[in-house]
Amino acid sequence: MSFDFHPRPVRTNRRRARPPGRLWRSRLDVKAMPYALVSPYFLLFAAFGLFPLAFTLYYSLYDYDLAGDTKWAGLGNYAALLTDEDFWNAVTNTVGIFLLATIPQMLMALFLANALNKKLRWRLPIRMSVLLPLVTSVVAVAVVFTQLFARDWGLVNWVLGMFGGEKTNWRAERFPSWLAIAAMVDWRWTGYNAIIFLAGMQTIPKDLYEAAAIDGASRRRQFWQITLPMLRPTMIFVVLNSTIGGLTLFSEPTTFYNGNVDGGSQGQFQTVAMFVVKQGFREFDYGYAAAAAWLLFLLILIGAAVNFLFVRRIGGAK
Repeated sequence: MSFDFHPRPVRTNRRRARPPGRLWRSRLDVKAMPYALVSPYFLLFAAFGLFPLAFTLYYSLYDYDLAGDTKWAGLGNYAALLTDEDFWNAVTNTVGIFLLATIPQMLMALFLANALNKKLRWRLPIRMSVLLPLVTSVVAVAVVFTQLFARDWGLVNWVLGMFGGEKTNWRAERFPSWLAIAAMVDWRWTGYNAIIFLAGMQTIPKDLYEAAAIDGASRRRQFWQITLPMLRPTMIFVVLNSTIGGLTLFSEPTTFYNGNVDGGSQGQFQTVAMFVVKQGFREFDYGYAAAAAWLLFLLILIGAAVNFLFVRRIGGAK
């Protein structure tokens, strides 16, 4: 008896060698392509973000006149700003308008979002309607609010007169002008922040509310015990975004005074951003304006840090 033995071919794990060019392209796709896809953002940020910062910092150390010579000043511009009454007046106005506008705006946006989060008829159109003030032109908003806060024939003074109040010159006095500009800011941005809060509320699990309702918690207690703590990351984003926008306020107070950056006859509502534009493009003192812009940047960092810590305490974090 004979046996025919035919051994099977031995398989190896060797792969067919790729051509060098194809291997190089494969590695390029895996490692370089992700960076190439995100590079436009970083290029635009470097061109319109980092370069202006570095350029402004450089010229803040010079006595740079746009219509004259450039001389080294060191920290002279910063020292002059710290003793400049007009600059500190602008800082006071900026912080005052920011507080009057931001605190009511956050509260109104939060409660508006809570109302929109409930089951309503025509829910989508109602939610979208709160964004209408945002798409309105700043100039149109300024024209309307200028009419509302007019001294002799404005609607606000007419309503105050019905209750025995006196006519107020909203542009001539500091605190009334702050209130008028804050009302303009709140009308324009409350709906925007409410939509962001609403998006954050939509991510909260419904099971938490159902369990709280079974335990007998009222809607008010559910809002304070569930909604606010779970909404803390969204609140941090909204507060930081509002801090940056509030401390760089420019369009509303400028249009409130017919496009003038003086901020009233005595600068009673001139913000730091208006002060920077005035020094740079009216006084032609670019170095001084650049130093003021960097102090404004420092003010924004301080305000953002304070608000961040405050919102963390609301959310229950240590």
